[in-house]
Amino acid sequence: MKDIDQAEMSPDEWDELHFPRADHNGFDDVVEAAISRRGFLNGVVAFGSGAAVMGTSMLKGTTAVAGQSDRFAFEQLPIQTDGTVHVPDGYEWEVLVRWGDPLFSDAPAFDAATGVPTEGSDRVFGENTDGMELFKVGNHELLVVNSEYVNTKTNLPENEGGKPASAGDVLRLQNFQGVSVMEVTEGENGWEVVVDSPYNRRIHHNTPMVIDGPAAGHDLLKTDADPTGTASLGTFNNCGSGRTPWGTYLTCEENFNGYFGATEEASLDDVTAAGFKRYGVKTDVDPGRYNYHGFDARFDISKNPNEPHRAGYIVEIDPANPDSTPVKHTALGRFKHENAAYALAPDGRVAVYMGDDERGEFMYKWLSRDKYVPGGDTSTLLSEGQLFVARFDDDMSGEWVALTPAATGMSEAEIALFSRIAASAVGATTMDRPEWIAVNPTAVEAYCCLTNNKNRGIKPNAGGDDTAANGPNPREANNYGQIVRWRPHGDNHASNTFDWDLYVMAGNPTNQQGAYKGSSNINEGNMFNAPDGMQFDTTGIMWIQTDGNDDNEGEFEGMGNNQMLAGDPVTGEIRRFLTGPNGSEVTGLTWSSDKRTMFVGIQHPGKPFPDGEGSLPRSSIVAVKRTDGAMVG
Repeated sequence: MKDIDQAEMSPDEWDELHFPRADHNGFDDVVEAAISRRGFLNGVVAFGSGAAVMGTSMLKGTTAVAGQSDRFAFEQLPIQTDGTVHVPDGYEWEVLVRWGDPLFSDAPAFDAATGVPTEGSDRVFGENTDGMELFKVGNHELLVVNSEYVNTKTNLPENEGGKPASAGDVLRLQNFQGVSVMEVTEGENGWEVVVDSPYNRRIHHNTPMVIDGPAAGHDLLKTDADPTGTASLGTFNNCGSGRTPWGTYLTCEENFNGYFGATEEASLDDVTAAGFKRYGVKTDVDPGRYNYHGFDARFDISKNPNEPHRAGYIVEIDPANPDSTPVKHTALGRFKHENAAYALAPDGRVAVYMGDDERGEFMYKWLSRDKYVPGGDTSTLLSEGQLFVARFDDDMSGEWVALTPAATGMSEAEIALFSRIAASAVGATTMDRPEWIAVNPTAVEAYCCLTNNKNRGIKPNAGGDDTAANGPNPREANNYGQIVRWRPHGDNHASNTFDWDLYVMAGNPTNQQGAYKGSSNINEGNMFNAPDGMQFDTTGIMWIQTDGNDDNEGEFEGMGNNQMLAGDPVTGEIRRFLTGPNGSEVTGLTWSSDKRTMFVGIQHPGKPFPDGEGSLPRSSIVAVKRTDGAMVG
């Protein structure tokens, strides 16, 4: 039973099981402290209160649409608890692509009971869709989509507990993950994948990569297969995404640690052992989540202890050139990357905001040394510059602290390899699982989903850093999450200082008290938990996607299935737009080039969605349109 349970776990749940943090203090004490802290009941819950960390007053009037009372073109959708997708009246949806659908005509057919065989598993759309972006290349619409991880019981349904039993099983799992690049088009029958398009491409756990930046060539990146430390295979646990102004795709490696294990006791130097502990790489002899290391020596740390150092980066892919080699950018740091959101400073330098999705970890910013010039050289923009980490102060100000050798006592290569350790050294603010970050296109501001943190105030993070309640993370034992926003000083994303507040604190106003009811823009009709994905449309509406508890019971009663909501940054209003099947996460969002179609990801549905009874559940992308053909973003 234990093996089956682990096979069904998300990567975050697997991490929590295998790397529990030491208890710090008692639950009752910290909850009492949360409710009484700085008059919490009288401050935070009052939306817009000057004494609280929550409010819109700092940002009102800063967008081009200030003063409009309702910018939503739909009535709120009620909660749903069934096994399909729902959208409001006046909208419709269809499935664009499902796990196992062919990208090439020689791909094997999908079997409703057994899925896809190993041979040809790299010729189909991957599993567990996550971040995505659409690129217009000439007259071609190219959709690039992450496949974050695999549910082994779904992918290997004939194996006991979904455990790999051969090198072929491992190869199948490796092929289902990574990135799919595919051309899509809309015809009389709706949206569909252009099978055999010359742009179609699968990038998976065995695809050649180039490593650049300050860690490239470092001894800790060298292996017998790559003694240069500059070329690796595969991109792993591709969670959120991003794009660059020069038209490339950024895929973000998150829970990479779960792919590695040991077949015998490993002999590790002190630096490697400390890094493994901070990043959650298992060193004991155990088949682990995927048991790659049982059949592929590359993932066996007793044979290749440097291999995990080659994962945990942001990878740049050129969708317009199917022959290009993806690049791992070590300069942007190594941690559990959620997504990458870029902004241009007034002088043309490129800022990239990033979150490290683990309880009590940090938020980062990259700032390029050189300026982006349309049509000019972009080769240094993600390799030459400065990496920063965020410090949030309780007075609602903050600072991006540069991770330099002088500040951290580490070399530039070590900072790139062990960014978490560098961030701890400069006293960065521990956050409640910083996930997707989004930059508002109509105002100089950015937002980050802080999904949840049941350990806040109870257990330290993996580096032993203090996780007591702090300004943007004000609730101990935080099972609901919140969204923090900040405005850089001088309306300049290159600034090292900023002001911040909270856009929303999720909660349940029907059966919770104090801070756990949520902020005043949360009500019985729109409540949710675990904000995760986030994107802005071109009009400045913020779309929020959730990956939380959907059992609709207890403290989550009234929230229904995971969902996508629309938020107005000016008024603070939030309205539910879409619900996913029970058991699924709603994640990944982009638009067709004419903005008349919204593409939304449905990851790991708990029921046999979308094919119905008799079929394995299939992660999918759905296309959402207005029935009147108007724009949706």
